[in-house]
Amino acid sequence: MKFLLVSDQIDPLVYSQTVRERYQDIDAVFAAGDLSMEYVDFIVDSLNKPSYFVFGNHELEEYNFYRKKGMFEQTPFAAFQDMNKGHGADYAGNRIIKCRHLAVRGADGKTTPLLIAGVSGSMRYNNGQAQFTEKQMKRQLLALAPALWWNKIRYGRYCDIFLTHASPRHIHDKEDPCHKGFECFNWFIKKYSPSLMIHGHIHLYDLQAKRCTVAGDTTVINAYSHLVVDFQPSFKGDKFEPIITILSDR
Repeated sequence: MKFLLVSDQIDPLVYSQTVRERYQDIDAVFAAGDLSMEYVDFIVDSLNKPSYFVFGNHELEEYNFYRKKGMFEQTPFAAFQDMNKGHGADYAGNRIIKCRHLAVRGADGKTTPLLIAGVSGSMRYNNGQAQFTEKQMKRQLLALAPALWWNKIRYGRYCDIFLTHASPRHIHDKEDPCHKGFECFNWFIKKYSPSLMIHGHIHLYDLQAKRCTVAGDTTVINAYSHLVVDFQPSFKGDKFEPIITILSDR
């Protein structure tokens, strides 16, 4: 499988008339936040591939249509509004998605869906939308636990892809309040062992800056601007250990 990863910047190589020819071999798209929905829609319409997105801490015009609200926050027109804010990409925030279009064939020959988990937002720094404290983000991750355990029982793994905007603490993050990563993301990847974690938020102005780090069983990749990743399912005995290769910024 080949994935197109995008975040934080509208890249002219993607936002172009030749995008279909350039990325015709892509199997799925993952958008890691701080992108306008018009840009995400352009990619979806051009490539017509399974696409998944989360929100960052910017470009939040439609965030309220996707975030989970409490009982007393709903408006009489909420359902109508939601219908009119639909997009071709699937929102992965606070969800576990089973992508049956991208089947993983196990060592026993049986096929299972690609398993995706995601959360939106960044560390809280000015009380804006989609900003969370460490405790608030940890609660969001804990809410995913029942579905993750069901995946483990049924498919033998919790999730394959963990899609976020912010990075884990001390992996690709920075020390300013806005760009610190979440400690609970380290907890998540240690406990649930996603094969691939995709994040954005950390802009890469230095071409030599590190954008790929292996943490335990998880490959953590910064999707800033755009990146193509080859994700080849592989098993060692009963353990799912896909081969993940960064192809290029093409």
